[in-house]
Amino acid sequence: MPNERNSIPTILRGFVVMEKVVQAQRPISAAHLIEELGLPKPSVHRILQQLEEEGLVQREPINRRYLPGIRAQTFAYGVSTHKLLGAPRHAILQTLSDEIGETCNCTMLDGDRIIYFDRVEANWPIRIQLPVGSRLPLHCTASGKLFLAHMDPKRRKRLLNATPLKRYSERTITDPELLTEEIKRIATDGIGVDNEEHLAGMVALAVPVLNKRNEICFTIAVHAPKIRKPLEELRQYIPSLKRAAGAMAASYCDTEET
Repeated sequence: MPNERNSIPTILRGFVVMEKVVQAQRPISAAHLIEELGLPKPSVHRILQQLEEEGLVQREPINRRYLPGIRAQTFAYGVSTHKLLGAPRHAILQTLSDEIGETCNCTMLDGDRIIYFDRVEANWPIRIQLPVGSRLPLHCTASGKLFLAHMDPKRRKRLLNATPLKRYSERTITDPELLTEEIKRIATDGIGVDNEEHLAGMVALAVPVLNKRNEICFTIAVHAPKIRKPLEELRQYIPSLKRAAGAMAASYCDTEET
């Protein structure tokens, strides 16, 4: 068992516990945190209690394991949208949008939704007004389905079974079995697709920005009116999307094994 009791300053212990909860990518128990960090059991429980009281972590209702809280999610979103930190990312997104001639955006997972945290609008009279901060469903968006494809199967099943799959257009997939097949295809191809499923007449593609452990950090997506760029024409830009994702991964995803 790791022994970090003398290596973690007291003032940083709360941050280290919070960091482990976030890095786990799934609910984590107090016992696992104690084993991972080598901190005294009473200290870990006290820190977790304080973090929970401040909204930085929350507990699952059944097994009582810990996951990031609403305040931590708000904090992460604030960091992601910080203009100085996001300048290189926005420049990459701008170059991609100029090349494709369509609106491009970056999204992150926000509970049972995706949230836009960076966006470059194409200079066309026909476009979607979805500013930074917009939250969209998972099951009918290119980025949302991509997050579902990278998700732990049990967590994905809980999300999809939590509420009925809302129909947003005639092409929205509302059958759980059909959606599962679609997600399997996306997991194989590595490309998220929205074929007029969220908005009639609009198509989109998304690629993941991955770290070295092949975990999804966020996504890059492009969308366009079908009358201007049909889905098959949009697919021609997949290599460009992947190059942009690689450039962003080098700057914004952790590049070292932990």
